[in-house]
Amino acid sequence: MALRAALHQAGAAALSQLLRGHPPGLDERQIACPCGQKARYREMRSRRVLTAVGEIELLRPWYLCPQCHTGQAPVDAALDIAKLGLSPAVRRMLALVGSELPFQQGRQQMEVLADLSVTAKAVERTAEAIGGAIAQGEQQEIQRALQLDLPVVVGQPIPILYVQMDGTGVPVVKKETAGRQGKANEQPAHTREVKLGCAFTQTTWDKDGFPIRDPDATSYTGAIENAEQFGKRIYREACQRGWSRAQSKVVIGDGAEWILNLADLHFSGALQIVDLYLEPLEPRKRESVFLGEPNVITLRIQPDDPICLQLGVKPRAGRLPAASVSTAIYRASAVPILLEPIMEYFIKFSSLSAGAEHC
Repeated sequence: MALRAALHQAGAAALSQLLRGHPPGLDERQIACPCGQKARYREMRSRRVLTAVGEIELLRPWYLCPQCHTGQAPVDAALDIAKLGLSPAVRRMLALVGSELPFQQGRQQMEVLADLSVTAKAVERTAEAIGGAIAQGEQQEIQRALQLDLPVVVGQPIPILYVQMDGTGVPVVKKETAGRQGKANEQPAHTREVKLGCAFTQTTWDKDGFPIRDPDATSYTGAIENAEQFGKRIYREACQRGWSRAQSKVVIGDGAEWILNLADLHFSGALQIVDLYLEPLEPRKRESVFLGEPNVITLRIQPDDPICLQLGVKPRAGRLPAASVSTAIYRASAVPILLEPIMEYFIKFSSLSAGAEHC
């Protein structure tokens, strides 16, 4: 620890000297101001900035506009620290620990791993700011996807591309559930539903004939938003994964009405497989959802059900809870697939959800 502290101290001193500015020349005494006028050089000013090697002192020219009285330091903008006391590297660290841990624990991790002293509030604000910027960029890409303005993804044809959707409740602070009805009668809601989706490919099967998901082939997306907004999000993810190049296209869900509607709206013509592994539906409820669907077969699959042998269905009995019944609805030309839920991503995403309590 002492050696690391000494290295940080030496690095901070060297970086301060390296970034130390000088008064501008005569031809650099005026710069453009956002108001349209000219800001004039006033003096050299210093400020403290927390970097990956510790806190440094940054000395740079400072300008003031006589018209709108706004001050600015061009060096701050060049170093991406305007109105911020944290370097880009430190902000990335804070965003990472803030997305993985409660903010207070993230602060402690920064001290242990990087020997940098920050507040829990700094972790919170930085993580939320970078998360907001990421969300804004995603929305721009979603709009481009809907306008067919995304770059064409070239490459080899994809044998099978899957898109899977689901939703789960995540705990949030009280203000996020204000006015929302909980599952119990007259009880307030304690969670918000986050809609999640993933895209992945599959090219091989195991010795028993079950599909094997390609290694590192899964990409995820999700947000706390309504079905209409999420439909655009998952469509953009599919486009980025090469939906247009897929020879076989499959959409998997748990039978929820919003998932079926999104599959029809954004993935028309794709094979639809409904995996009710998590919450089997009663026959009457299942029929009310799927009655009238063309070319759809409904199976109640149990490990010892003779129909499994007749139709070549091989349910993963070892992965099903005792005495459970899984239901798969699939089009007649499909090979039924029962997938494990992506609960690991559900848990990780809950720490990123809007309004989640981190500290």
